Amino acid sequence: MLNEQIEAAVRDRSSRLPGFYRLPVAERRAIGARWAGLGADEAAALCGGLREADADAMIENVVGTFSLPLGLATNFRVNGRDVLVPMAVEEPSVVAAASYGALLARRGGGFRASADAPVMIGQVQVLDLPGGDLEAAMGRVEAARDDILAVAHAQSRSLPRLGGGAKGLELRPFPDTPVGPMLVVHLLYDTRDAMGANAVNTACEAIAPLVQSVTGGRVLLRILSNLADRRLARADCRVPAAELAREGVDGAAVARRIVEANALAVVDPYRAATHNKGVLNGIDPVVIATGNDWRGAEAGAHAYAARNGQYRSLTDWRQDAAGDLVGRLELPLALGTVGGSTQCHPAARVALKLLGAPSARALAEIVASVGLAQNLSALRALATEGIQPGHMALHARQVAVAAGATGEAVTRIAEQLVAEGEIRTARARELLAAAAR
Repeated sequence: MLNEQIEAAVRDRSSRLPGFYRLPVAERRAIGARWAGLGADEAAALCGGLREADADAMIENVVGTFSLPLGLATNFRVNGRDVLVPMAVEEPSVVAAASYGALLARRGGGFRASADAPVMIGQVQVLDLPGGDLEAAMGRVEAARDDILAVAHAQSRSLPRLGGGAKGLELRPFPDTPVGPMLVVHLLYDTRDAMGANAVNTACEAIAPLVQSVTGGRVLLRILSNLADRRLARADCRVPAAELAREGVDGAAVARRIVEANALAVVDPYRAATHNKGVLNGIDPVVIATGNDWRGAEAGAHAYAARNGQYRSLTDWRQDAAGDLVGRLELPLALGTVGGSTQCHPAARVALKLLGAPSARALAEIVASVGLAQNLSALRALATEGIQPGHMALHARQVAVAAGATGEAVTRIAEQLVAEGEIRTARARELLAAAAR
């Protein structure tokens, strides 16, 4: 029956794959390959795929490669389309939690997501303005706006043809800084399907001499900002209250508890830091799997969470008139699907194919949906039985491996640890020793 259900799901391109986690790794890989139409070489790339020569070309001082487990999160439906989501992560329970959150959202129709045009911000810092006169300097930049944008626009031949390139300037005066008055010129630059860091930095460096000449000041920094708040992604979902019922607790009551738990992250930065880390538990693994810059995604998310002067939750959860749970996530996501390691890492190319070869905006919509699913799953656990039972049950396999278990013994020892409620490496060693006698 299990195989029949999965066969039907693969045939129908459904991400609802009941019992997928019970299958051996090779079978899961084969199913994922069939689902996405991968060739033999592409399927092989799921097992690592990064040759030493490729690694040596990507970064400096290479001595080898470092692998992470690559899993597929199931049950995702984003804007009416089913997707299997590749996630590269070392932490147990992350893939399972994302899949479970997606299943809850699926019962309410799945995720509705949107993303802004891929406009990045480049910053040009101007110091030592004549007489410290910010207003005069700003006026001169405004007068030269068209010339500055033309220089920036000319730095790429491909992006303007695709509708990208320089789109505007913003001026940010800082009259009182530790080094005196400062003007920061923001270059708004559409990077299309690229992550865009190199394009933005090149354009900033190109306009720097003109900005310096126009203002009469001294240009220092010329670099992009990772607070890409012109490039926001949003995901929404609705979970029918009945789907949240848990061990005698009414579903509407669970929904209310989730709203209350989220409220603490709205008012308290100590909770918000852990709450948003949970959101990024879902986001980072997809960003990593697709060869994108997860450090930039993290920096932008945390800066955006503090945009109003206090660090707050990135998500919002409420109950509607029917008692159903309604959630929303909004954050900056500067992701690309062309260039950089998205193309030179074989596994990243395959991950993008698994996702349906999305545009940068569509990828951001999927990633935001995964972040919301992860948060939903965590809040549901926190509001009911607590986070540890499920997490530790999945962690038991790691404990068994750390104790020296291999092959089938990993599953056997992990199951016994869970049954005893004693998930410790020392106990796993005792069980292994007893089995060896």
